[in-house]
Amino acid sequence: MSGNNQLGVLKALDVAKTQLYHFTAIIIAGMGFFTDAYDLFSIALVTKLLGRIYYHKAGAEKPGTLPPEVAAAVNGVALCGTLMGQLFFGWLGDKLGRKKVYGITLIMMVVCSVASGLSFGNNSKGVMTTLCFFRFWLGVGIGGDYPLSATIMSEYANKKTRGGFIAAVFAMQGFGILAGGIVALVLSSIFDYQFPSPIYSVDPYASTVPQADYLWRIILMIGALPAAMTYYWRMKMPETARYTALVSRNIKLAAQDMSKVLQVDLKADEEISENKVTDPKLNYGLFSKEFLKRHGLPLLGTTSTWFLLDIAFYSQNLFEKDIFSAIGWIPKAATMNAIHEVYKIARAQTLISLFSTIPGYWFTVLFIDIMGRFAIQIMGFFFMTVFMFALALPYDHWIKPDNRIGFVIIFSLTFFFANFGPNVTTFVVPAEIFPARLRSTCHGISAAAGKAGAIVGAFGFLYAAQSKDKNKTDAGYPPGIGVKNSLIMLGVINFVGMLMTFLVPESKGKSLEELSGENVNDETASSKASLSRRN
Repeated sequence: MSGNNQLGVLKALDVAKTQLYHFTAIIIAGMGFFTDAYDLFSIALVTKLLGRIYYHKAGAEKPGTLPPEVAAAVNGVALCGTLMGQLFFGWLGDKLGRKKVYGITLIMMVVCSVASGLSFGNNSKGVMTTLCFFRFWLGVGIGGDYPLSATIMSEYANKKTRGGFIAAVFAMQGFGILAGGIVALVLSSIFDYQFPSPIYSVDPYASTVPQADYLWRIILMIGALPAAMTYYWRMKMPETARYTALVSRNIKLAAQDMSKVLQVDLKADEEISENKVTDPKLNYGLFSKEFLKRHGLPLLGTTSTWFLLDIAFYSQNLFEKDIFSAIGWIPKAATMNAIHEVYKIARAQTLISLFSTIPGYWFTVLFIDIMGRFAIQIMGFFFMTVFMFALALPYDHWIKPDNRIGFVIIFSLTFFFANFGPNVTTFVVPAEIFPARLRSTCHGISAAAGKAGAIVGAFGFLYAAQSKDKNKTDAGYPPGIGVKNSLIMLGVINFVGMLMTFLVPESKGKSLEELSGENVNDETASSKASLSRRN
């Protein structure tokens, strides 16, 4: 769609200068993702502590650990809820409007974060069951935040800096992961000072003090705070002009809403006839022949790349503690007490976040509107593939004590290029290339495909990484065979993700209406509505 045919209110938004409210919107929407990341990844900090508290056997040579099926459930149940939330709230955001359902997701995150820390039961099975129940509904709230936040930010932003704004919302995840690590570091230090206990090998019975049961609960409940603090501001945000104008068909209200928060020249008296808004050529449904003709391949591209990316990304995040243990970066559990083990795991996650994950996110924010989405995504998948194979093929070399630092550096680079790459771009593009009345739904579908990949990573690679070479283990070597095979598989997955990226259109510098083919002022635009491809 040409700029001359675009509604004045939407054209004004596309060319509006960057203003204070754009940054306010980034904080309001981004704080949801801060909470998302904190809640999803903080569980990895406390799973070993849960094993020590609830699954320790008296007289055992090693501290208790969660059984594989319980560990998979605790790690993966929130991802299942997230998938459901992305589909349901994505659809609801197109039916009722972005704002009307935006607060519901935040309330769910606050309530379920607190409830997760209050998980109750008379035995280990009861506590794990209630924990999984609350984390499932926590995931539903987290899932709803994906399509709503992405869509809101894309519809507020101007076309020149839109990619950076959407990426900045998602980049708040990095700070959420970092905050989880810092909170665990601080609390474990306090608990270790207040309730000192010997290492496990010295006194198995005293290495896990009763107060340790409060530690994991407090870590999980703190995730409610950032979401609660932004609820009021989220409720004050007006509905986006694009939803009001293109879906609700109220141009004057769209102009009035935007004039309240942005200093732009809006034509409030602009009118549009209903017969053009409801032009059957532009009113196709989801998965109709016309939709598949216009958007089928791009939707396949956004869903497949997000699915493949999340298999690798969540496998790395949820089980990085196992990889660091395997190479000896985190000492053996028997050489620590329970609280100190939490400290060691949190320290590893914090260092990775600070020097790898967060820089990767913000490199994308800075360069996405310069390099474009396609180039960044291809580059990210390429280097993730290279580094995965660089770790996997000479794995026996890396597990030697003198080479562990090199392993950690290369492993960190995979995080950097995941975030300066497809982990951000797969979030950005679905919020740009689909029509306004289907935008939230299609983003939810793409995101849900990603969470399906995360579930594959959480459940499947848990077992793959736990396979062991008995001879090496008995000889005193770490259990490396499972980790090596997992890294090889992740390298292959990243390579396939790179290939599927060629189905995804470039959206840099184009208006949302140009990308989606929407044109409410010109009935002839339906013949020009195929997606713009890369320049």
